[in-house]
Amino acid sequence: MVILASKVYVEGDARDRTLDGLRSMVADDVGDLDVDFQIGLRDDGFPTVTVDGPDATAARNLLEERWGAITPTFEAGETYVGTLESWDDEGFVLDAGQRVRIPAAEIGLGQGTPTQIRQRFGLVQHVPLRFVWGDTPRLADDERDRLYDWRRGEGRVNVNSATRSEIRATVNRAGHADDIVTVERLGLLEGSIVCKEGTDPPGLLASIGEYLPSELLAVVP
Repeated sequence: MVILASKVYVEGDARDRTLDGLRSMVADDVGDLDVDFQIGLRDDGFPTVTVDGPDATAARNLLEERWGAITPTFEAGETYVGTLESWDDEGFVLDAGQRVRIPAAEIGLGQGTPTQIRQRFGLVQHVPLRFVWGDTPRLADDERDRLYDWRRGEGRVNVNSATRSEIRATVNRAGHADDIVTVERLGLLEGSIVCKEGTDPPGLLASIGEYLPSELLAVVP
């Protein structure tokens, strides 16, 4: 069984749609392998994928590579994935099956308080982030590089509490289909709208915000 490092925190029909979407994505991921799988959901919101068949080990490795995996223990120097649970003046708190505190000094994303950094880089709550375990956990170097790349582009609007298809549909409904490049999937319920040149991220946020019961944060180059 693989516990995917991306949370399901919506309820009712939205949860059912999210799990149906996950089932389709896992089917696409392992479709070339000789396996059967079942999707479950833990009480803490992390989905599980139980895999059986001759290619089960390869399938589990593939899912761990794509989504990150929640593990019972951590090893020093190894990279894991946790979801952004909370933040305060002391740093970020990630949920990786247990609470992992990234001290402010180990975030590594420039000047400012953790709250200011979160706003600047568009880190909506529950977004998956990679970290390196140790006596003092820190954000992984490749995670920092990814976030800095967001600030070098044309801008983004990051969203939580919505699937990628729901975000796309909202952009279309608001009349901005021609103003974006794509919607990147950050997690099961977190996405990043990549703006085209000339599109104002705060303006896009204001336009689509009324259609989404989500947290939205603009990433401005």
